[in-house]
Amino acid sequence: MEDRRISERESIEIITSMIARTKERYNLGEGNLLLLWGYLTLGVSVLVWVLLSLTHNPAINWLWYLIWIIGGIATPVMARKKAIKKGAKTYTDRIISRLWSVVGYAAILTTVCCLALFFVAGADAWAAMFVFALIVVSLAEMANGIILNENSLVVGGSIGMAAGIFVTCCIAADIALMATWIMPVFIIAFICMMIIPGHIINYKARQIDERA
Repeated sequence: MEDRRISERESIEIITSMIARTKERYNLGEGNLLLLWGYLTLGVSVLVWVLLSLTHNPAINWLWYLIWIIGGIATPVMARKKAIKKGAKTYTDRIISRLWSVVGYAAILTTVCCLALFFVAGADAWAAMFVFALIVVSLAEMANGIILNENSLVVGGSIGMAAGIFVTCCIAADIALMATWIMPVFIIAFICMMIIPGHIINYKARQIDERA
């Protein structure tokens, strides 16, 4: 069977189609939510670490709630702006939105359980929040990366999960989660999970926007 040569017009149509399909995955600012949570977590983690080192006051740990308060307020605002800019939601958008909604509900439930144990039984279960942040969020990020075929999310999520498994094993072995080592592990994990992929996705989106 003789191969048919592709005309110049067909080549342009194929390239245009490929760019259009890629733009469905990468829209300008698509990594901004990752950067919001990444830099927010980084900032609060450094703040808590510094204050704990200076004061040794465990009450400083209540500052962790700044992540949920600020992130919980900013995320819907950013998501609404993104939806207005992007237009109609695709099937992929809905799947990813539901995926992160499940993570959000799980985070609320975990927080409520930790608070209940603290106020009712006087038990300290806050280490569960580290496990949640590093394992559950990492799983969702890896799933997000698989859906979008974005390797930076899969790799970043894998690093976060490895850190989460390590922390879980330390908890199971009754190894104290000292701020001197748990904070650097947590910070590095979130840089790999959120900040680096966020910048990579935004960079790809800018490149595609320039070519389109």
